[in-house]
Amino acid sequence: MNYFNPQRRASRAFFPVLKNVEDEHLNDSPGNPGLISPDKGDISRLLTVPFSGRIRGGMRPGKKIMVMGIVELEPDSFDVSLTCGRDSEKDGAPHDVALKLTARFADRQFLRSARISGKWTVEEASTDYFPFIADQPFRIEIHCEHQRFRIFVDGHQLFDFYHKVKCFSSIDAVQIQGDLHITKLG
Repeated sequence: MNYFNPQRRASRAFFPVLKNVEDEHLNDSPGNPGLISPDKGDISRLLTVPFSGRIRGGMRPGKKIMVMGIVELEPDSFDVSLTCGRDSEKDGAPHDVALKLTARFADRQFLRSARISGKWTVEEASTDYFPFIADQPFRIEIHCEHQRFRIFVDGHQLFDFYHKVKCFSSIDAVQIQGDLHITKLG
């Protein structure tokens, strides 16, 4: 099955590369030419949902996280989260979530929230456009800026989410769960 979309070809060159796949690290080296996916045999093992991977060096203004995937045939929801303290999660301590994006299909909402010191913020849902379709590919880009995250889906800017976590370097992991298949990360 080929998920290539020719309209996306030109935009691929500036995305970071999934490097060190065995260690599940996301790398954003500017010298990398584009996205590199693991071999077909490895993709099911390495990009399975739920997924948790390290963001090498944490977030910083100018850094981008990109998730490409395919929505399942009969989806309920999926989440993409940027979290803090990846290693503290092993100790059972609740970690902060700098950004949680939730796509809910029943009410066609694309929500965002954060968890600070164990407490969730109120979910923001101020977009009328729901960009996800069952059994179709998508690309989410999360751009970190000084004051906010800027979220794009399939090249369209949908909304901004102002930072609740101020120490960008502590945002060191991406977690993905729900009714989707991950095809590429960067």
